[in-house]
Amino acid sequence: MDTKTIIVSNRLPLQLHLNDGELEMTPSIGGLATGMKSVHKDGKGIWIGWSGLTEEELDKDLSKKIDKLVAEENCATVSLTQYDVDNFYYGLSNRALWPLFHYFMEYTEFEHQYWESYKVVNQKFADAVLEHVEDGDQIWIHDYQLLLLPALIRQHKPEVTIGFFLHIPFPSYEIFRCFPWREELLQGILGANLIGFHTYDYERHFLSSIKRILRLEVNFNEITYHERIVKVDSFPMGIDYKKFHNAAKSHRKLNTEDRSELQQKLDEHFQSSKDAKLILSIDRLDYTKGIPNRIRAFEYFLNKYPEFKEKVRLIMLSVPSRSDVPQYQLLKKETDELVGRINGEFATINWTPIWYFYRSLPFDNLIDLYSSADIALITPIRDGMNLVAKEYVATRTKKDGVLILSEMAGASKEMNEAILINPNNFEQFADAIKTAIEMPLEQQISRNDQLQKRLKRYSVEKWSHEFMKSLKASKEIEKVIVSQPLDKQEQVLMLQKFKAAKSRLLLLDYDGTLTGFQDNPQSAAPDEELLSLLDKVDALNQTNMVIISGRDRKTLEHWFKEKNYSMITDHGVWAKEKKQSWKPLERLRTDWMENIRPVLETFVDRTPGTFIEEKKYSLAWHYRKADPELAQIRTNELNTVVTSLISNNELTVLNGNKVIEIKSSRVNKGRAATYLLSRKDYDFVLAIGDDWTDEYMFEEVPEDSYSIKVGFKKSKARYYIKNTQEVRELLQAIASSL
Repeated sequence: MDTKTIIVSNRLPLQLHLNDGELEMTPSIGGLATGMKSVHKDGKGIWIGWSGLTEEELDKDLSKKIDKLVAEENCATVSLTQYDVDNFYYGLSNRALWPLFHYFMEYTEFEHQYWESYKVVNQKFADAVLEHVEDGDQIWIHDYQLLLLPALIRQHKPEVTIGFFLHIPFPSYEIFRCFPWREELLQGILGANLIGFHTYDYERHFLSSIKRILRLEVNFNEITYHERIVKVDSFPMGIDYKKFHNAAKSHRKLNTEDRSELQQKLDEHFQSSKDAKLILSIDRLDYTKGIPNRIRAFEYFLNKYPEFKEKVRLIMLSVPSRSDVPQYQLLKKETDELVGRINGEFATINWTPIWYFYRSLPFDNLIDLYSSADIALITPIRDGMNLVAKEYVATRTKKDGVLILSEMAGASKEMNEAILINPNNFEQFADAIKTAIEMPLEQQISRNDQLQKRLKRYSVEKWSHEFMKSLKASKEIEKVIVSQPLDKQEQVLMLQKFKAAKSRLLLLDYDGTLTGFQDNPQSAAPDEELLSLLDKVDALNQTNMVIISGRDRKTLEHWFKEKNYSMITDHGVWAKEKKQSWKPLERLRTDWMENIRPVLETFVDRTPGTFIEEKKYSLAWHYRKADPELAQIRTNELNTVVTSLISNNELTVLNGNKVIEIKSSRVNKGRAATYLLSRKDYDFVLAIGDDWTDEYMFEEVPEDSYSIKVGFKKSKARYYIKNTQEVRELLQAIASSL
């Protein structure tokens, strides 16, 4: 079957303009459009996004023309109103998410109408995707404007493969938790099979929020969510290396008369002094780029090292952006004033320290700047990646030139050969410029040689290829889970076997199986519905129902004092068969507790939200209410400490669901199950449990038994079901089957 890849981004890779009612269309030349070109063209790909024109600007005829034009380019449009654009795009996306994700908390505006519009527009995108998606297709969603989209698509197409890539930073948990609708955003992103970020830091921050806000299990970089494994990984975006490198090569071969007006001006600067140096800075005008900071730092450099006056010039290209947003208007005003003041203060008749351009430049002029600059000064306060740094290096055909790069840019993680600086440290800033000016040519070549090899190898094409390869592989992850779902068909078959059997054994774990987990273990007492259900199952002829639990005997006796159920407690220390008294399956010592308890107490003191549960034959350290990341550190510590203490004591450490339990290694649910199976021949065995302690039981029951894991986790069980509610529904079906 032919499958296709659907790419979804806020804007299409096309620019549509209305000139006197006539439509004009030009292709975009941005990094994303370039990177996705091969994915878009392979396998009947289709790109879905907004055309850039609102519904109010278009009549029916124009809308049809646009649809026809974009369809010829294998694209499809999402129709947005001016209200959508104002509230979804300029509102939530750019006044809440953009500043928040870039750590500019003071610029965030959490307006409810923005959020409502964001949800509506994400649904519009989902509807557009659902019109085109077919079984077997892959969907790749891009960026912060569409964080809810993966889950909206998954609701209607649960089997489809979805990738999501965030092109901006993902902030630390402490920042992200401030967002009022944080759970909804995370749940939206988790609709994807694969979630990609530029760097491991962003990946780490995202996983931290998943653990601490949604309290989900994270195993390395895999999240278990709604019976799926969601993979999270980093894919540093590259550039079209050949395009920039070859353009620079061609540029060098130009005769003087063929050079652009800009290039001739740049040449004049170099002719002014044999020591003349050009420093280049190119950015979109955005507060995240640290432009005023950079200008002040350059002023600091000129004051600290006055010997470079009249020799060094800073060329600043600021590309206009979001000019109707107040913060951007203020930023432009501040930048204009700073440039004016510094040029006024330092300029001489023959020299102006800063050449400042506030405009977009065509590609050829960019190559003029890249090829002429001795130093590139790329110093954002926060940046998801920053491709300008990579483009500069790609144009250094003689491998000369120095890159000064902010360590706050995602690109710094893979460009260690650059001079990395903290953009807030003016001293470091000034020294870095001096170091760059004075760097010997052989050192420049050595650094750029390494950078160019890496950029050439990991191009934007390679980036998109690697993501698509991982997206395809993400389908295979779930096959590693051994268990299969106990679907309706299997359940019918199981009930038939249950009815036909002459002697049946049901082994039922308690916590996490018959009832949900509670912050306080004593709050998990059985409710009336559960007791009524267990009574029905226990009353079935030729059926031995056994509650097999890690709970202590005293607790289960208290909870089921009126009942005559068969029970095994303390993981297999005590057994009580129906209408009989308790008897020990093992004789255990408990003197070891005095030595272990003080160790656990120190961990309780150091880990808020944890406590010790003391049972007759074991000690349990519960950490359900603790901070998940601190708990992870403490569980590793505790496992190490306790394991070294108990090595010769016939004790074992059990890692359960948000609990670590120390008990005798001579008892476990597997041994208890073996004891029951040896007492009688059963021709039907059902075992249900939810955590590691139940794996021993699954190992010991006969191969043809119905072993069922509660939750979507790796297990020795043959089947899995979702939750305790489904366990109860299954028991209800069993109770009604005879």
